[in-house]
Amino acid sequence: MSGHSKWATTKHRKGALDAKRGKIFTKIIREITVAARSGGGDPVGNARLKLAIQKGKDANMPADNIKKAVQRGTGEIAGVSYEAMTYEGYGPGGTAVMVEVLTDNKNRAVSEVRHIFSRYGGSIGEAGCVAWMFEKKGSLIVDRKAMDEDRLLALALEAGAEDVGIDDPTQFEVTTAPQDFESVKKALSDVAIPLRSSEITFRAKNQIALDLRAAESLLRLTETLDDNDDVQNVYTNADIPDDVMAQISTL
Repeated sequence: MSGHSKWATTKHRKGALDAKRGKIFTKIIREITVAARSGGGDPVGNARLKLAIQKGKDANMPADNIKKAVQRGTGEIAGVSYEAMTYEGYGPGGTAVMVEVLTDNKNRAVSEVRHIFSRYGGSIGEAGCVAWMFEKKGSLIVDRKAMDEDRLLALALEAGAEDVGIDDPTQFEVTTAPQDFESVKKALSDVAIPLRSSEITFRAKNQIALDLRAAESLLRLTETLDDNDDVQNVYTNADIPDDVMAQISTL
């Protein structure tokens, strides 16, 4: 799932953590490679590559891994060719789901994604069936201890942000239009505000509230999709109320 997720499950065993870390690296390496292939190997002139490299750094990816991923993208060293696709469909409770994929085997990817949807009561639809329910936004996550809310709001809005909200009790979220993402990020960086994460993401225009049964199924669907190596990001228009999340966390 794209960037941070309030639904992410914490894994405690070292083996599970290592496996998860490996999957994160795999996804980021693919994104760096594709970004370098499509826009060149210089992050200064390639915003997509710059963002992908930053994700790698945020995940503590070794610099050599990042360098080789860029070189595979530019053709300096041999590598696998990945194709980008987006699948759209419907999940439990009538939710809309968008799945971004980078794969070296299109047939395998669509088969596996379709199987996962079906397994948890969902289905893949035609291209465009749910995309209209989402819009692209820039998202920058700031620790609430890093800056006073009023000062952050003033700084972000002056730099071109659309809004500053409380993402959860520990952090703020600065939301931008995609074209203003880099300028707002730079404004925060210029005053040394540390970011927990920064990404261009899809946001639902309207959300659907789910009951316990639908929420459980949707979480299993999104987590299983996230675990697939070909899947880069998963977006839904689900709204899981706090009381429902509390019940799920105790199961």
